[in-house]
Amino acid sequence: MRHFGGSCGEFVPCEICESPAVDVHHIDARGMGGSEEKDYIENLMGLCRECHEYFGDKKKFKRMLKIVHQFRLTNPS
Repeated sequence: MRHFGGSCGEFVPCEICESPAVDVHHIDARGMGGSEEKDYIENLMGLCRECHEYFGDKKKFKRMLKIVHQFRLTNPS
């Protein structure tokens, strides 16, 4: 979780709602093949389980997730 502004054991907030982030979401999905080419920080969001289930893997939220994530990367708390 260091890429999300913390270290092992530290609180890392969900990038959407500020609850504890427990999931790492691929904004651009890796697909069924398990490729690691999508595993770079600009494509990985820290999300709580509820936000991951609600916003994750839904095309209509993809642009919003990219905007929020880019903001979080350039404006860390």
